[in-house]
Amino acid sequence: MSTTAGHEAVTTPTPPPSPRSSRGAQLWERYGILGVLLLLVIFMALVAPNFLTVRNGFNVAQSVSINAVLAAGMTMVIITGGIDLSVGSIVAVSGVGAVIAINGGVNPIVAVVFGLTLAAVAGLINGAAIAYLMLPPFIVTLGALTYLRGVAYSLTDAKPVPIDGKSPLDFIGNGAVAGIPSTVIIMIITYAVFWFILERTRFGRHVYAVGGNPEAARLGGVKVKRVLLRVYVISGVTAGIAGIMFAARVRSGQVTAGEGYELDAITAVILGGTSLFGGKGHIFGTMIGALIIGVLSNGLILMGVPFYTQLIVKGAVVVLAVAADYISTRRTG
Repeated sequence: MSTTAGHEAVTTPTPPPSPRSSRGAQLWERYGILGVLLLLVIFMALVAPNFLTVRNGFNVAQSVSINAVLAAGMTMVIITGGIDLSVGSIVAVSGVGAVIAINGGVNPIVAVVFGLTLAAVAGLINGAAIAYLMLPPFIVTLGALTYLRGVAYSLTDAKPVPIDGKSPLDFIGNGAVAGIPSTVIIMIITYAVFWFILERTRFGRHVYAVGGNPEAARLGGVKVKRVLLRVYVISGVTAGIAGIMFAARVRSGQVTAGEGYELDAITAVILGGTSLFGGKGHIFGTMIGALIIGVLSNGLILMGVPFYTQLIVKGAVVVLAVAADYISTRRTG
């Protein structure tokens, strides 16, 4: 508003948001998704038979672990303002590669490293095309989703590859420590490492800077291309870890492994509060998002909801999460 006194205009400034409202928004941004998870758990406990049992709790955690590991790498990619649609196919390639190596008599540790190397190379190719050729992440990783799936088919002649005999991989997929499934332990370690990287390292600060404003980050001395390259390599490696977990759990390399996993990972990231527009996100929010997906899927199964209806519900959740992110981004300018 402005008023005129003679020839002089006086502008009344818009009052800044009160500290209380700003603090409330920050608390909701960080912990609101946890409240959503608790409400969902309470609802499922009331309507889904046998939901609130220790055994089912471990089932949910174990079923969530692979998607959660995938979503950790996806979080870093989306914070930079990118996307990685190839992670599902990397799951297949890394798992198949590790199983073929083990069946060929290679030391299991070396076989796992081989599978992770395949995943890292896939991420490196994605990152190089995006960072140095400046191609759109959506197009690059969409193409990788297709050709990497073709690589998995060619390695196996389009057939499952069972693990010959007993293998140390059995512990990764179906073992436990103090009653906690190995896959859950791997998930927890993964999130601890990602939290440290994003919250306590210079590289983590650079990831947020690139996502917030890449040109400003470049002018501030951040090597934007190098950051992007590393981010996609990390995403590839986490997809490789998920692929090893999947192969170990089913005791075989599956060419169809990971189909559609990229959508679940993206959903978990968005539900966890990471903005599709980049520059904002929290790694533990992603874990809560993955748990929400797992609890929702598990509860719907226990309720006997048909598979196609589950797809409708999951799709609606994705749309609502993206809509909420878009509205929040517009409000904050």
